[in-house]
Amino acid sequence: MSRLKALIESPKFEQAIVTLIIINAVTLGLETSPAVMNAAGTLIVALDRAILAVFVVELLAKFIVYRLDFFRSPWRIFDLLVVSIALMPATGAFSVLRALRILRVMRLVSVVPSLRRVIGGLLAALPGMGSILLLLGLFFYVFSVMATKLFGAAFPEWFGTIPASAYSLFQVMTLESWSMGIVRPVMEVFPWAWAFFIPFILCTTFTVLNLFIGVVVSAMQKEHDEEAASDRASLHDEQAVILEEIGKLRTEIRALRGRDLAD
Repeated sequence: MSRLKALIESPKFEQAIVTLIIINAVTLGLETSPAVMNAAGTLIVALDRAILAVFVVELLAKFIVYRLDFFRSPWRIFDLLVVSIALMPATGAFSVLRALRILRVMRLVSVVPSLRRVIGGLLAALPGMGSILLLLGLFFYVFSVMATKLFGAAFPEWFGTIPASAYSLFQVMTLESWSMGIVRPVMEVFPWAWAFFIPFILCTTFTVLNLFIGVVVSAMQKEHDEEAASDRASLHDEQAVILEEIGKLRTEIRALRGRDLAD
């Protein structure tokens, strides 16, 4: 059992799994090419099944080692779900699952520590992002109501209803064809419309969205600091053990010297 645990936790084993995930990503991409499948479809399918078998064996080995503790790690549960989807039949009512096999590539997130830190930072940022989303929703509602009342009669397709106005304003917020596609046509009818759209862009694109970035960066920095503190604590514990062993060794040496002098 200890040998199996040492194997699955070794860096070389993790590197091998990462290599297989990358190869599997390539094979799944090649399956979308009819020309490649006609030329080497049998080999690609066989390679895909072989890699999937390795993933299954890996999960079984982890379950044998960790037993019920297997389910205490969200990353191991994520790996289990991804591989389980790949094992389900991709025919009949489950044919849609065939496209979901590409989710196996997402196992890189659970294997690569740097990616795990990024996901951890994003999850830690969710509470702060919720408040910003509420603020953004408030902005959208206020401006959508105003846009519907101001421009709805002249541009019913864009601003005829509150949902239509919200969608149009979302396009303006993303700066996708906002000027030539929406704002300038509106300004041909309402020359003062810039006084409505410019404050909206300043409030959403350049303020609220930057708050999103700030919250995410802050959460990732906190995640990095906590991991660095954990590493320092582990290093301090290791140093304490080493110093304790050195102290015991010195005591034993002194005792041996005392015996030699007594003799």
